[in-house]
Amino acid sequence: MPADPNPLSPIGVFDSGVGGLTVVRALMERLPFESIHYFGDTARVPYGVKSVQTIAHYTTQIAEFLLEKRVKLLIIACNTMAAVAAQVVRDLSPTPVLDVIEAGAVSALAASRSRRIGVIGTPTTINSNAYARAIHGIDADVRLTSQACALLVPLVEEGWLDHPVTRLTAREYLRPVLAERIDTLVLGCTHYPLLKPLLQDEAGPDVTLVDSAEAMAEQAAQLLGARGLHTPSRAAPEYHYWVTDVPLRFQTIGERFLGRSLSHVHVVQW
Repeated sequence: MPADPNPLSPIGVFDSGVGGLTVVRALMERLPFESIHYFGDTARVPYGVKSVQTIAHYTTQIAEFLLEKRVKLLIIACNTMAAVAAQVVRDLSPTPVLDVIEAGAVSALAASRSRRIGVIGTPTTINSNAYARAIHGIDADVRLTSQACALLVPLVEEGWLDHPVTRLTAREYLRPVLAERIDTLVLGCTHYPLLKPLLQDEAGPDVTLVDSAEAMAEQAAQLLGARGLHTPSRAAPEYHYWVTDVPLRFQTIGERFLGRSLSHVHVVQW
């Protein structure tokens, strides 16, 4: 791969499953002419129960696959992968690498006035302390409250985006976080943007929600601009989706995340 990425090349985005499609959706809206290759490791999801070594191995395998597609930018859309293996990917990639945790941390610090920030995510992401490290690495004085929300991902995948059960569950999870008088809440999982209206309702108007997908799209736009990598093409972009399995309901869940029809799906067998 050349040292200087080609502006006409696609952006590579990857995730352990379908959740990263919220990042793809945000990229499509923010950068409508950029082509995208998305990789979802649907055969081996969930990553949260796997060892650090296994997650790092899978992450490296996927990053190398996308680099062979000559992508000009790699985006780690999975919080678990980013928490465990972001540095591994940076070490092997000749092209720039962005990850959702860094993007969410930067956006949260920009949004917060009181320096009291909450983070919600999966148990693996929260237990990794990756958001705490990223935020405190920039501002050590921030008071951070983290909450693992194990039940929200299955509720999103069930399509219960404004269901009484989801609302009660979110309320329980948010109660200890809101008790710390936060003014900013990081949605530290790529599934959570689909719950944004409900979570904003429960958090109240004084709390700013930081959507990691939107934060990532903005960071990607800034990086492409700074490096002169925005595509000069005004033709329709190409979107390709690479998966390791096509599970039941993949199309339904994928289109819910993407907000549009899902085509050009390719199965990679390892």
